[in-house]
Amino acid sequence: MAQTFELDTLRMRLCDAGLQSLDLHQRIQRALRALALEGVLAPGLKLPATRTLALSLGVARDTVENAYEQLHRDGFIVRRQGSGSYVSGSLGARLHGATAGRLHVPAPAPDVTPADPGAGLSLRGRAVLASGGVSDQQQARPFATGLPETRTFPCDIWLRLQRQVMGDHRAQALLHGDPQGARPLREAIAAYLNLERGARVSADQVLVLSSTRQALFLCAQLLADAGGAIAVEDPGYAGARKAFESAQVRTVPVAVDGQGLRTDLLRAGRSGASCVYVTPSHQYPTGATLSLQRRLELIGWAAEGGRWILEDDYDSEFHYDGLPTACVQGLDTQGRTLYIGTFGKTLFPGLRVGYMALPAQLVQAFTHARSILDGHTPPLTQLTLARFMQDGHYNAHVRAMRKLYARRQQAMAQAVAEHLQGIVTVPLPRGGMQLPCFLEPGWTEEKTVRQAAAAGLRLQGLSRLYQGGMPRQGWLLGYAAMTDHEIATAVQQLRHAIAP
Repeated sequence: MAQTFELDTLRMRLCDAGLQSLDLHQRIQRALRALALEGVLAPGLKLPATRTLALSLGVARDTVENAYEQLHRDGFIVRRQGSGSYVSGSLGARLHGATAGRLHVPAPAPDVTPADPGAGLSLRGRAVLASGGVSDQQQARPFATGLPETRTFPCDIWLRLQRQVMGDHRAQALLHGDPQGARPLREAIAAYLNLERGARVSADQVLVLSSTRQALFLCAQLLADAGGAIAVEDPGYAGARKAFESAQVRTVPVAVDGQGLRTDLLRAGRSGASCVYVTPSHQYPTGATLSLQRRLELIGWAAEGGRWILEDDYDSEFHYDGLPTACVQGLDTQGRTLYIGTFGKTLFPGLRVGYMALPAQLVQAFTHARSILDGHTPPLTQLTLARFMQDGHYNAHVRAMRKLYARRQQAMAQAVAEHLQGIVTVPLPRGGMQLPCFLEPGWTEEKTVRQAAAAGLRLQGLSRLYQGGMPRQGWLLGYAAMTDHEIATAVQQLRHAIAP
């Protein structure tokens, strides 16, 4: 017996929740398409005439006609003038279990066991999966690290400048951008680095990126072979380690003390590291500043072995005790330093603009790699930021935030001394946006972090930032995005959570 069109089956499918937001002709088209793919409508089956189906469903004939026409364009049905519309015979080879002349009812789906999330991944893919990624603070919470104050950002100025850019550049600002970055922004960054950080860089050496982590990923891809090594500070920025390890590069920990990276240990090491990643202006997380003597030793280490220094100058703008030390890049006469910076902390993290100041011989390779990775940073954003810097708003905002964060650092240190005495010791850094707190004997990081979480407070533990040796127990308490009152309240809540 030849299969006949089952109107009730179509009516039931039209009631599916997933189709309710569609227009009526789309619902009919999607329902018929699904029934054909499942074999419920067998290849070669003649469909009702558009007028007949419209009357049966209580819709306009044009509605069914539109559905049929889309199915025909997509190859699901064949329309023969004077004969009618038929389910395409080409579906027969794709369907399993459909028997000619019988209505096929798909078997119930078997129970599905959750698949191994690493199945089918490359070794690199498994390494990325195992890393757990990097969790950014997506909202201002107590003690959030690396999160700037955004409530006082001059949004009106930014919007005015963005309108000016749109008026001046019009459609040109909406097109693809230069992979190296917009020239006006590169010029503004070079001028800022030379004046404020003692760098020696031209606009032609600047590469505009989306973030510090993107810069580190590019360094791992271009400066170290798979299985090679990059030396890193210990303790140090976990995001850097993950960026390197995701590129199948080994990270070799080098201890840090009160003067920053131990360059004597770096020289004594036999890891074969082609690069060293450092945060010399404000070591993360201890807050130490790399001494001038060690900066010069670091430059010598790189020059002697044809190695590279990856200088992450994060938080250098927020120095509260005298002037910040000149960057390593400005001291390096051998051209072995890659300077990395970001506007995510000085302005706002949603901006997604970072940069590198590269040795001249590396610019072309890094620009090509960036073009492959994600092409470019949005021109409209770059041109607005360039104007923000050129008009003096950037320096003014940084100065205002420097004063604000210095006051908030004092407020955090005072609140910790008052409410957490005997629980933590706090070496006061000369700058930054967070305070390292080391737990006294008898207190454990895991327990206190868990107790704080139960009270709705998220603490970043220090021990996970160590890679070798004996990790110290403690937390990083961010304060930049908190008012003085919020700081005092949060520290009191923390005290009650861990020592009621």
